[in-house]
Amino acid sequence: QVQLVESGGGLVQAGGSLRLSCAASGRHFSAYGMGWFRQAPGKEREFVAHITRDGGTVYADSVKGRFTISRDNAKNAVYLQMNSLKPEDTAVYYCAATLTDSYVSLSTTGVYLYWGPGTQVTASS
Repeated sequence: QVQLVESGGGLVQAGGSLRLSCAASGRHFSAYGMGWFRQAPGKEREFVAHITRDGGTVYADSVKGRFTISRDNAKNAVYLQMNSLKPEDTAVYYCAATLTDSYVSLSTTGVYLYWGPGTQVTASS
């Protein structure tokens, strides 16, 4: 069992930056691949980024070059550095944990076992 809690969301002007954190409790954090998803009002939850157990990264095309995912296994934490934020980045951001290591399915919500409650990010124009 893994419990996840996100933090670091807030209101920022377009072009600004935020750093999200996800703190994990429970055992064997390093065994999990970690993902970030987001959900805007009236829209489905969508994939943002993933970091594998070994540190490999995958990004959605919409955030590539602007967002960076990282992890610190010693602190049981995963981070999402978001730069050059756009109004369309506005959403609730969720971190999630998975045991799968298939790159084909990492963008799919169904492979993630544990989810945090989310943190709101608002980028104003």
